[in-house]
Amino acid sequence: MNSTLVKKGMAGVALLAGYVMSASDWAEYRGPNGDGLSPEKITSSWPASGPKRLWTVKTPNGFSSFAVAEGKAFTVVSRDVEGVRSEVCVALDANTGKEIWAATTGTAKYRSGGDTGGEDNKGGDGPRSTPAVSADRVYVYSSTLMLHCLHAATGKSIWKKGIAKEFNGRNIDWESAMSPVIDGDLLYIAGGGAGQAMLSFNKATGEVVWKTGDDAMTHATPVVATIHGVRQVIYLMQSGLVSIESKTGKPLWRFAFPYRVATGCSPIVAGDVVVCTAGYEIGGAACQVNQSSGGFEAKELWRSKGNASMASLWSTPVQKDGYLYGMISFKKFSGGPLKCVDAKTGTVKWEQSGFGAGNVVLAGDYLIALSDAGELVLVKASPEAYQEVARTKALEGKCWSTPALSNGRLYVRSTKEGACFDLSSAN
Repeated sequence: MNSTLVKKGMAGVALLAGYVMSASDWAEYRGPNGDGLSPEKITSSWPASGPKRLWTVKTPNGFSSFAVAEGKAFTVVSRDVEGVRSEVCVALDANTGKEIWAATTGTAKYRSGGDTGGEDNKGGDGPRSTPAVSADRVYVYSSTLMLHCLHAATGKSIWKKGIAKEFNGRNIDWESAMSPVIDGDLLYIAGGGAGQAMLSFNKATGEVVWKTGDDAMTHATPVVATIHGVRQVIYLMQSGLVSIESKTGKPLWRFAFPYRVATGCSPIVAGDVVVCTAGYEIGGAACQVNQSSGGFEAKELWRSKGNASMASLWSTPVQKDGYLYGMISFKKFSGGPLKCVDAKTGTVKWEQSGFGAGNVVLAGDYLIALSDAGELVLVKASPEAYQEVARTKALEGKCWSTPALSNGRLYVRSTKEGACFDLSSAN
C-alpha cells in the first residue's frame, strides 16, 4: 500500500492533489491531530465587547462542529429537503459565512427537545458528526452509518459506503455521533458488524484497506497517535480502549472500560498514557502503554468510578504537559465545571463551575472554552489555579460542539447559529 501522505501537524505547506493545505487548517473534528490542540498564537487581549465578530449564520439543529480548510468552513445541519427532515453538509465561505453549497447526507430522525442553552439537556434534532477534509474532498459519516466522500468545491458525491448494509453495521441508541478520522491516505470509522467492527478505507477510492474486531461501537471518535514509535488508531468501543496499527489493522493492545447507555468522549493521549471517560456512573480511567519484545501492554494507572470527579458525557478534555483540561461533569448542564486533572493520577487540581457540557480547545498557553450556553471564555492553561483571562457571549442556542481555530479565526456553532471571530495575534 503506497502512500504519499502528508503527516498531520507538520509545519509549512504541502502540495497534495493540486490543493495547498495549510498547517493552520482545522480540517477535522478536534483539529489537525484530533486532540483539540492548535499550534497557532492568539491574542489574549479582548475588548469589553469581546473579540471582533466577522460573521454569523444560521445553523439549525445538531451538534456538528466546524472543519475548516481551503478557505471553506464545513459543518452538518438539519434541514427539510423535499419534505423530509435531512442531515445536510454545508460548505461556507470561511471569510464571509456565505453558503457555497449544500449536500444531503442522510435522514435526520425527529427527537423531541429544545435548542436553548443552559438547563435544557434535551438532545434535539439533527446530526452530531463533524466532517473531515483532505485535499479536494470532504468526508461525512451520517447518524445512520452512511459514509460519504464529497467534492469539496461542489458537494457532488465521489463515493459512499453504507456501513449498515455493506458491513452488517450495528447502530446504537441516539444513533452514531462518530466523526471520520483521516491519517495520510487512510480514513477510519467504526460501526461494522462481527469481524469488521473497526474499518479503514482508502480515502481516494473508498476501497477497504482493513477491517477487524467484533466490538460494538460507541459515539466516541477515535484518535490516531504514535506511541513507542508505532502509529496507531485508538478506539473507545463498548469493550473499552482498542488500539490498532494504523496501516495494517493489526491489533496492538486493549484496556477494559465499561459501557453504559452512551459514551461520547474520544480517548486522550498524553505520551504513553491514555485516558478515557464516560458518564452514567462509569467515571474515568487511565492506562500506561508499555512495549516489550512480546508486544504492547496497557497497564492501569488509576480508575475513578461514579459521576463525581472524572465522568464526562461528550466533552473531551485537551492535554498539556501531562494535565487534562476540560468540562468534565455528568448532566450538570449550565453549571458543570471546567477542571484541571493530573493525567497520571486522576487527581483534580482545580475546578471552576459555570461551564456545563460545552467543549475546550488549546492554543499555546490558553484554553478556549465554549460553554453549553454560548459563552466564550479564555483561560490560562496552568495546573496551579483557574485563571480567567477574558469572557464574552458568543452564541444563542445550545453549544455541545467543539470550537475550531484556523488561521487566527475561531469558528463556533450552536443549535441556532454559527459564528466566526478574529483571535489573531495581530488583532
